[in-house]
Amino acid sequence: MPATKHSLPLLLDEVEVVQVEQISPSFVRLELGAPCLADFGVDGPLYDQRIKLIFPHGDGPLPSFEGADETWFSTWLDRPVEERGHMRTYTVRGVRGSGAETRVVVDIVVHTEDHGDVGPGCEFAIRAKAGDRLLLMGPKKGLPYGGIEFTPGTARRVLLAGDETAVPAISAILEQLPADSSVAAFLEVPRPEDVLAVDHAEGFTVRWLPRGDRPHGVLLHQAVVDHLGVDVPLPEVTEDEIDPDLWETPVYSSSGEEIDEPVAEVEHRLADLYAWIAGESKVVTGLRRALVSELGMDRRQVAFMGYWRRGVAMRS
Repeated sequence: MPATKHSLPLLLDEVEVVQVEQISPSFVRLELGAPCLADFGVDGPLYDQRIKLIFPHGDGPLPSFEGADETWFSTWLDRPVEERGHMRTYTVRGVRGSGAETRVVVDIVVHTEDHGDVGPGCEFAIRAKAGDRLLLMGPKKGLPYGGIEFTPGTARRVLLAGDETAVPAISAILEQLPADSSVAAFLEVPRPEDVLAVDHAEGFTVRWLPRGDRPHGVLLHQAVVDHLGVDVPLPEVTEDEIDPDLWETPVYSSSGEEIDEPVAEVEHRLADLYAWIAGESKVVTGLRRALVSELGMDRRQVAFMGYWRRGVAMRS
């Protein structure tokens, strides 16, 4: 599998499924390999590093990026879907091996009870077998790339919260944090069988929240406010108030709002806290409202990310 020749400051190349594992009813783990992955990586921890995967459309071909330049994305979008396939965003769950034997591990949510129609990534993962091919776009060692939102700075405490779509990112962060960190993580998943083994320091608080028949996000919201020792009921969030592209970090807001102004007086219990929260956009919107609007948390101490929106098809 020769590397694709292009001038881009990143990896954008064909990879192969080396191993497939159904690790729970809702998660399939893909181990991806290719000689080009010898160059995969960043300077420092990967944390919640995002990558793009391009899946073929049905039994169609994978697109080629041979000779691609800075116009590659618009050129790719101009192709018929049967030729370009489908691009989706995932978190790197882990990296194994080195050199030409480097493997990138990705966990894909395949349980569709709460997620509507099966998307191309889910469909690929359900039928995946060793030898299947797809394309990976990711960071190349020594070059700037982005895609890491976990930036706690000098915060002495870390709060991680998310639904099943955020489980790979939270799990990866937990495994990379030093043992002397003060960490509380809350992970809502569809069922008890989706509680996964995650390596983390003994002193971390990690709670799995199988929701069963409960509405999406109710357990997660309650666990977060209970952890903070406050009584903030689940906010009523109307459809018009939900930004399907919700993405707010200490340095960026999808709404275009200014976020560099400090809060005049932060609630004492929140002053040394960094919160990283991701998942379904309505659930994340409710938690953002609870922490920022109700409790007065400084927006420079938070990352709120809508990974998906119920009833809205994901975009490339």
